[in-house]
This record gives sequence, C-alpha cells and structure tokens, in this order.
Amino acid sequence: MKEKPKKVSKAGQKIIRLDLTNAHDSFASALTKHAFYKTSDAELSQDLVQVTFLKTLLYLQKGGKIDTMKSFLNHVLNNLVTDEYRKRKSISLDSLLEKGFEPSVDDLDKVLDIFEGKQAILMIKFLPKKYQLIMHMRYVQNLSLKEMSLLTGQSENTVAVQAHRGLAKLRALYEESIS
Repeated sequence: MKEKPKKVSKAGQKIIRLDLTNAHDSFASALTKHAFYKTSDAELSQDLVQVTFLKTLLYLQKGGKIDTMKSFLNHVLNNLVTDEYRKRKSISLDSLLEKGFEPSVDDLDKVLDIFEGKQAILMIKFLPKKYQLIMHMRYVQNLSLKEMSLLTGQSENTVAVQAHRGLAKLRALYEESIS
C-alpha cells in the first residue's frame, strides 16, 4: 500500500519556498509564453502560470518529490491548459449584439409545417382501407411497430411494410393535392 506523504516542517517549507522562488524566476517567462501560445489570451496565460506555481507549492508542502522542476511545471501547466479547453465557454448576448448578431424569430416555416402535417393526416382517409389503420396508428397515435403488430395481430415485418407503402401512397396523394 502506498504511504501518504508527510507534511513538511517549517524549515522544509522555507527551503521549498526558496526553491520555488528560484524556479519562478527561471521559468515563469517561458511558461507564460507557452501558455499564451496555447490559449491566445495574455491574462489567462498569466493566471494559468500562477496557478501552476500554486499547485506546485501545495504539492511540495504535502511532501511530494520533484525530480526535474522544469518538466514538472510544464506538465502541470499543460494539464491546466487542457482543463481550460474543456471548459464550456459561454458567450454573452451583449457581446454577440456588439458584433452585429441580430436575433430574430421566424415561425412561418414552423406554421407551414404544422398546416401541411394536418393536411397529410386528413388525407389518411383517402388511402386504401388496408393502409388507413396502420398510418393512423403510426403517425397520429405514434405507436411503435411492436405495439401496432400486437394490436393488429400481424407480424412486425408486415406492419412495417404496410407503413412504408402507406407513406408512399400518402406522399403521392399529397403531391397531387398541392399541384
């Protein structure tokens, strides 16, 4: 079983802070440039570098060991950049409006679809009797093939074929009515 790292003494904490200060002086600029390259945001890249050093400090204070400071810092920073990419970005409506976005509501297509759907449902009664029941169960009552086969006593395959053929006939009727 893995042992838990022991907390570091006060003297050890001073050494850790000194080492981390030296690392910050040596690597902060390169880390910030790397973060900026990845994120294209100067403020975010500086924040990520600061969080990198904070996480490293916390890791060392808990008794963690680091072989190569530069590699460790790069690893932590890359993980933070990845986490930043994974965050869901929200865009405010104000910023979209400033960029010229004009929200609009166009319900005409939706209304036309509703009217055409109602017209198609009314046309079911003009289908041959063989297809009327199946089409009504499928598209008005929204029953599954299994439910329709149980109600009609036919196999699911037979019901599926009748629904397909009925839909083709309904399309033909509909196209005749609009032309």
